[in-house]
Amino acid sequence: MKTLPFFGLIGLGYGAARTKFFDEVATAHLTKFVFYFALSAMLFRFSANLSLSEIFEPRLAAAYLWGTGFVYGVVMLVAFWRGLDTPTAAIEAQVGAIGNTGFLGVPMLAVLLGQEAIGPIILILSIDLIVFSSLLVILVTGSREGRSKLAVLQTVGLGLLKNPMIVSISLGLCVSASGLQMPEVVNSFLTTLGNAATPGALFAIGASLATKSAERLQIAVWLSFAKLILHPFFVACAAFIFFRVDAYPASVAISAAALPVAGNVFILAQHYGVAPQRVSAAILVSTAISILTVSMIISAVTV
Repeated sequence: MKTLPFFGLIGLGYGAARTKFFDEVATAHLTKFVFYFALSAMLFRFSANLSLSEIFEPRLAAAYLWGTGFVYGVVMLVAFWRGLDTPTAAIEAQVGAIGNTGFLGVPMLAVLLGQEAIGPIILILSIDLIVFSSLLVILVTGSREGRSKLAVLQTVGLGLLKNPMIVSISLGLCVSASGLQMPEVVNSFLTTLGNAATPGALFAIGASLATKSAERLQIAVWLSFAKLILHPFFVACAAFIFFRVDAYPASVAISAAALPVAGNVFILAQHYGVAPQRVSAAILVSTAISILTVSMIISAVTV
């Protein structure tokens, strides 16, 4: 029940866009504001007020990497079994393994699981962006003719440097490592701007869903099952069985793994011209189903 207000904001954004009260241009501008300003301010402030040791926990990182990598591999194998090429298989794997940690996880889990969850959330978001988004670019561009290894690495590096979430986390950690104390007026400014991230991001998610299609439902249901059920299951197995992660950070990782498909996967699919319709359908289906599954999984791991 605690997740309902968050999904209510998503529903509000969806309704506003479906009724054309909030058009696609408005949604694009709101998304840009959240992505480049509000969410970046929130992540910078969080990172600047945490030490690297509070964010990087080796066993948690290993468990999340193993669990996410395992479901990534499973979805790719199923795609190859269905006769798909490498770029399409990689996009489907990204759908099945990468959740909406930035726009949904950061604002929602920090409230539901407490401020102590911020460090693990930033770690998980960093792994998603640095490891798995880079892996997708390598698989898609590397499998196409005429792309040298150097060109692929250059594309990956530029993509990371242009991502405001990576930049804000990195700059925040630099401030933290320097030992400098942020002036109260700066911290207050970042808090005020960052507070806009939660309602803005959730409303933007809902509004963007109104433009998604529900084509290829059978594939969308399979990919949603992989994301909402298999991903948290494999992360839980890795955390509790193989790496013996403490209960609290493990619960944060499992909750993050239970999030629906990330919207940026659709952006990447569109950019590379690889199966954007099935990604669109998977985002729509997984977000709708996650109203139930996310609530159940968060309740199960926080008892």
